[in-house]
Amino acid sequence: MGPLIPNGVIPAEWDSIIAILIGIVFGFVLESSGFSSSRKLAGVFYGYDFAVLKVFFTAALVSLIGMYYMDYLGYVDINQMYVHPTYLWGAIIGGVIMGLGFVTGGFCPGTSLCAVAIGKIDAIVYVVGIMIGVFIFSELFVLFQPLYEGSFLGNITLEDSLGVNPYWFVFIFTIIAIVSFVISDMIRKRNKKIFY
Repeated sequence: MGPLIPNGVIPAEWDSIIAILIGIVFGFVLESSGFSSSRKLAGVFYGYDFAVLKVFFTAALVSLIGMYYMDYLGYVDINQMYVHPTYLWGAIIGGVIMGLGFVTGGFCPGTSLCAVAIGKIDAIVYVVGIMIGVFIFSELFVLFQPLYEGSFLGNITLEDSLGVNPYWFVFIFTIIAIVSFVISDMIRKRNKKIFY
């Protein structure tokens, strides 16, 4: 049955409309969770608030379990799902740049737009910085292109690169999530006295 658009269950013309609706709901959930606060978001790096880690780890885990369970039941063909191509060095350098921006600015691109929507000045400055960075990157793309397109690994998933059975990968990922939640709670309790 699924994915719905590639199999013709939903017409391709609905693609952008569905994306906009999902974006609105995602933004609402971010704001409701307090993720428009740079202090809350940066808390994961300073050890006083791990809500970001828990929410996004839980979302990834629920999605992963749900997709493989739906595949097992025959509602979704996991092999038809789109996997973004991996360019190793571009991903590593882009991840480092985004991580540094996250630590210094207190936002990631999605949460910064959520904060802009409610009028936070620090988020507006952050988004202007993102736009300047995008402009510089696009204007100098010819210089960055060899690095950007280098080390192409194809449309691989983490379980493909590790050579692990997908169901074992789901189990291992679940254990990692539980251990991360326990350790983050221990760190938060220890640092609570320092930051509050």
